[in-house]
Amino acid sequence: MNPRTAHPAVSRALLTGFALAALLDLLSLAVGYDPGHIVTKPLLMPLLAAYAALRGAPRLLVAALLCGWGGDTLLLSDADAAFLAGMACFAAGHLCYLALFRTYGGPKRAPRMRAGLLVAGYAVALASTVTLLWPDLPADLRVPVAGYSTLLTAMACAAATRLGLVAGVGGALFMVSDTLIATGVADWPQPPRPDSWIMLTYVAAQFLLVQGVLGTLAERRAPGAAYREVRSTTP
Repeated sequence: MNPRTAHPAVSRALLTGFALAALLDLLSLAVGYDPGHIVTKPLLMPLLAAYAALRGAPRLLVAALLCGWGGDTLLLSDADAAFLAGMACFAAGHLCYLALFRTYGGPKRAPRMRAGLLVAGYAVALASTVTLLWPDLPADLRVPVAGYSTLLTAMACAAATRLGLVAGVGGALFMVSDTLIATGVADWPQPPRPDSWIMLTYVAAQFLLVQGVLGTLAERRAPGAAYREVRSTTP
């Protein structure tokens, strides 16, 4: 059975559940209703992972999303140990994404010159962000944040250069979300309701990364499907 057409009602229900959980989480953050956030945040990535799996996603994509779920759950705590453990979960997710993008780079891969410019741009963004944040970060978080930021930037760059616009925007939004977290840790000025912006960009990032991967897989399958259709109609 083709995973893209298997159980379409279930996959739609899972995607609807993800969207509803995301909306309720953002509303809870907007009005300062902490119990709502505590309930809805841990639901997001399992629903998205189940949707992706039902659509035939590679295991690495499901693993990346479940690592995100681990990070989401741990970051509900304010303890320093939980923050570091959550960062480690997200770092593991970025490693899964990097391995996935290397294996499943699609036909929308950026041309060499544009890819070079993107790599240079992301490198400048990484160096600038770490340099600016470094003095204001707690001493015990400087090296972990710098290491994590390097992985995150590599993931975002790979998404843009190997999978195209949709995944590229997802990777960029992931950087925005985590940069907002880092500036909060560094005690920089924040926008109103910073948690709302962090979750909005994060949820959008993970969704767009999933869509980018699923779209790339569909394009990779299309030539084979077209060939089989021609062969089946040839007398």
